[in-house]
Amino acid sequence: MKKVLLPAILLVLAWGFWVSPQFKEIAAGVAIFIFGMMAMQEGFKAFTGGVLETVLRASTDRTWKSLGFGFVTTALMQSSSLVSVITISFLSAGLIGLGAGIGIIFGSNIGTTTGAWLVAGIGLNINISAYAMPLIVFGAVLNFQSGKGLKGAGFILAGIGFLFLGIHFMKVGFETFQESLDLTQFAVPGFAGVLIYTAVGIVATVVMQSSHATLILAIAALAAGQVTYENSLAIAIGSNVGSTVTALIGAIGANAAGKRLAGAHLIFNLTTGLLAVGLLSYVALAVDLISAAIGIAAADFTLKFAVFHTLFNVAGVLLMLPFIPLLVRRLERLIPEEVLDVSQPRHLNEAVLDFPDAALKAVFAELGHLFENAADYIAQGLGLTYAELQSDRDLGQILRQARPEAGTDFDDLYQRRIKGLYGAIVEFASKAEHQMLPEQVEALNASKMIARDIVQAVKDVKHLEKNVVRYARSENAEIRIQYAAIRRRIAEVLRSVSHVAEDRAASLEKLEALSTEIDSEDIVESGTLDALIRDNKITRDMGTSLINDNGYAQNIARRLIHGARTVLGEGTYQLLLAARESTLGEAGEEDMTGSEARAASVG
Repeated sequence: MKKVLLPAILLVLAWGFWVSPQFKEIAAGVAIFIFGMMAMQEGFKAFTGGVLETVLRASTDRTWKSLGFGFVTTALMQSSSLVSVITISFLSAGLIGLGAGIGIIFGSNIGTTTGAWLVAGIGLNINISAYAMPLIVFGAVLNFQSGKGLKGAGFILAGIGFLFLGIHFMKVGFETFQESLDLTQFAVPGFAGVLIYTAVGIVATVVMQSSHATLILAIAALAAGQVTYENSLAIAIGSNVGSTVTALIGAIGANAAGKRLAGAHLIFNLTTGLLAVGLLSYVALAVDLISAAIGIAAADFTLKFAVFHTLFNVAGVLLMLPFIPLLVRRLERLIPEEVLDVSQPRHLNEAVLDFPDAALKAVFAELGHLFENAADYIAQGLGLTYAELQSDRDLGQILRQARPEAGTDFDDLYQRRIKGLYGAIVEFASKAEHQMLPEQVEALNASKMIARDIVQAVKDVKHLEKNVVRYARSENAEIRIQYAAIRRRIAEVLRSVSHVAEDRAASLEKLEALSTEIDSEDIVESGTLDALIRDNKITRDMGTSLINDNGYAQNIARRLIHGARTVLGEGTYQLLLAARESTLGEAGEEDMTGSEARAASVG
């Protein structure tokens, strides 16, 4: 969408600059206004780390307080977008509830009306640019200071100055437009005009990413007589609806709480927008009555525009306010909490802590779960899958066909699949230890050593993975060969460890041979690395990476082998078999015949 929209906007702007000098002033006014809003947002961010959060926590325990907070902060910042961002962040962190968040958004909608009053009541009646210049100068001076607060104040002052300057340019641009082109010839009366100009307001807000900018543009055009009063009201409705599009775009990457809040924003603005479009003639009549009652002249359309925008938003909030509890329930049902792929302990149950033997079995069974997750993690770091390594396919063929790909977030994978399980095992073991006999404590300590080896191997993969991906595609054949050897070495160990047989003596012999083979493949001690660098077959940087990554690969292999050897220790091995029997009894023979059984066999 952006690939099409951006060139289209640039082409329209270029064409407008070519055919009309007045269009340049209007476009520059809009751009300066939006830049001013961005500067103000940047300035207020400097103060969001303290006072704002404190006030927020104290101002959202009641619906009316949430409304007041949304109104006041939007009126001060002149940016409903920043208020929405802050609200979503606190909602996501669990500091406020969805009901409070919806209240803030409702209040923020009312707060946007202050911009219309500011421009219609002051900005169009005085030379606002005269105030803009000193604000920009003072803002620039403060922005060069080192203190965070002073910088923030500088951005705010400069932002206000640019807002004023932008309004001035839009006002002058539309006034001079009258000399060359009367835009009212494009006015569309009746309901068709309402629909068309509502769409204009939506599009303008989506393009400029600011309902404030759309409103100010509409007021400036209305003041210059370049748009009819009825059409300008439709633009105001469209700007409110258009602001939900930007909120929805911003919620794409948000969690469930953020999406619910964006959904509430969408429902509110669509509902009030549809009602306003359908009842526009009645709302306009109410605006005339209110304007007459407060002394606004019948021909003062800019102030009546501000009255309409306020009435439209306040009436919408009053209409939707009783439905906030229902809205919260429906949104929570429609947008449930995301089910995160976070591994939870399968076998650790605090009910068995009073039974040391059963607790040991639970720990060893959970080690199998940890190993299964770790093996899958390590395989992904090599560009493989654990299922492939467990199969009987030729390992060389598997490695040739599977090329490492970037894109996996290994930090996130570690947090979701490894860290929680490791912590749960250590915590459970600590609780179980005080009731155990010395030989049981020894076996429990062995289990913690196994878990430590597994986790350390996983952490080494985190360091290794980036260069495995990088050099698997290198144009240098030698470095590709060396990293292919690293992948094969770890894959062979992982396959061997996961296929440890129940014959303890045979398994120990196999692991011993594997350990000797791994030690002999050290490229530094064997002189392989020196020869590669000396013969200019790899660069110095490649050599450095290879030294480090060969070390990581050796550590991964040794830790996996050490963990398997520990499992095969006399007492530990018997406990492992007991754990397997216990797990088979709970899960059934079929559930433990695949990867889970092999994982449990090595812990």
